[in-house]
Amino acid sequence: MSEELGITVKKKENFSEWYNEVVLKAQLADFSDIKGFMVVKPYGYAIWEKIQQYFDEKIKKIGHQNAYFPAVIPERFFEKEKEHVQGFSPEVFWITHAGKTELGERLALRPTSETIIYASYAQWIRSWRDLPLLINCWNSVFRAETKMTKLFLRTREFLWQEGHTAHATKEEADEEVMTILKIYRQVMEELLAIPVITGMKTESEKFAGALYTTTLEALMPDGRAIQMGTSHNLGQHFAKAFGIEFLDKNEKKQYAWQTSWGISTRLLGAITMMHGDDRGLILPPSLAPIQVVVVPIIFDKSKAEVLKKAKELSEKLSQNFSVHLDAREGYSAGFKFNEWELKGVPLRVEIGPKDIEKNQVVVYRRDTGKKESIAAKELSKKTKAALEDIQKNLYKKSLDFLNSNTHEASGFMEFKEIIEQKRGFIIANWCGAVKCEEEIKERTGATIRCLPFDPFGKSVDGKHFTSINKSGKCVFCGSDCETRVYFARAY
Repeated sequence: MSEELGITVKKKENFSEWYNEVVLKAQLADFSDIKGFMVVKPYGYAIWEKIQQYFDEKIKKIGHQNAYFPAVIPERFFEKEKEHVQGFSPEVFWITHAGKTELGERLALRPTSETIIYASYAQWIRSWRDLPLLINCWNSVFRAETKMTKLFLRTREFLWQEGHTAHATKEEADEEVMTILKIYRQVMEELLAIPVITGMKTESEKFAGALYTTTLEALMPDGRAIQMGTSHNLGQHFAKAFGIEFLDKNEKKQYAWQTSWGISTRLLGAITMMHGDDRGLILPPSLAPIQVVVVPIIFDKSKAEVLKKAKELSEKLSQNFSVHLDAREGYSAGFKFNEWELKGVPLRVEIGPKDIEKNQVVVYRRDTGKKESIAAKELSKKTKAALEDIQKNLYKKSLDFLNSNTHEASGFMEFKEIIEQKRGFIIANWCGAVKCEEEIKERTGATIRCLPFDPFGKSVDGKHFTSINKSGKCVFCGSDCETRVYFARAY
């Protein structure tokens, strides 16, 4: 592979440019001719499909169904919930014309779908028998992002799922919030091999219009946090705004309790940043569209025999794994090796004439860069073990990074020193005052990522959610307090 096709920037030297190169050259996505918009390429979309399939299966098992709602929202719907509209007004794209005809009412391209969906819920829900209503949507949303475009991380349109549920009681809505948060954590840690901190957002950081917001926060190799997903209890705010009422079992009218929750293609950016190296992408096997690539080492005299054997191996492996046979002509084996390393394929199997003579193959692991010669008859068993080990190894490496880059600060001078020199997460006490939260953000660029759930930094069982308390002094103002939070600079 020529130098311009490979990664030319070191991850540790220029993280931002390295990230751009990996996303583009691994063919995950590309810039669009429309400013701020991106093209998700087939390889990147195949990874997104893996996430879709995993999450879809889990939520359908507990009663959720997929649906689709319009991408445009009448202005009168959008303005029914004041806090919501204030939160999204700066980000909204407005449609004012149909052809040359001016519309009688502006239409918003959905920045999120609460308002258009809840107008329907108000018509569908009449009785307690209609609850819970558990609907999920796979779609795209539009945000008038004005900052510099960053593929997967900051674009004016992105793909996501957004769940919207309605319940008879707050307790049922609370449980839904935590059930989804738990599934999200499985997505992050079991599929993406990225450890996350779960907790509650502060009032100033919560979703516009929500009663409260829960979040999953991960730490990237450049020391910045990234919000991986959120799950919100919307209370009855939207139900009252849109008239989502039902008759309870006592024939009394009640407003529904609602939740919303979402993850997006931002996860592909997190995967790239977390696991990639100076050779390109590294994909966890559970997420990889291609888990094993078979590359025949071809010479003229043995070409037919090697290709035949490579095809046999590929077909056998394909019974249990996602396998690609790279039998392209006109490309050297070295070119193919570099290309598949760039695209992050977990395992490469090499087979040449000498390997056939010895009844063996050569297996290369993308995560460690190690090669091993193994007996051909052992390939299926060894492949299974290697893929499982790669998945565990990537998660352990990420967890070790998280642990070693999470610090504690007791005072503001120490806080500033850590955020400037070490970065990462900072655990500190906070008095709960918005003024302290804002001052810390203004002076350091760090925000409160979450009030972590008890036990500290761990998820909970979905039945309760209390944050951990520990006596101390507010990291900014020095007043006595018990609330412990995670701070970080973030994407």
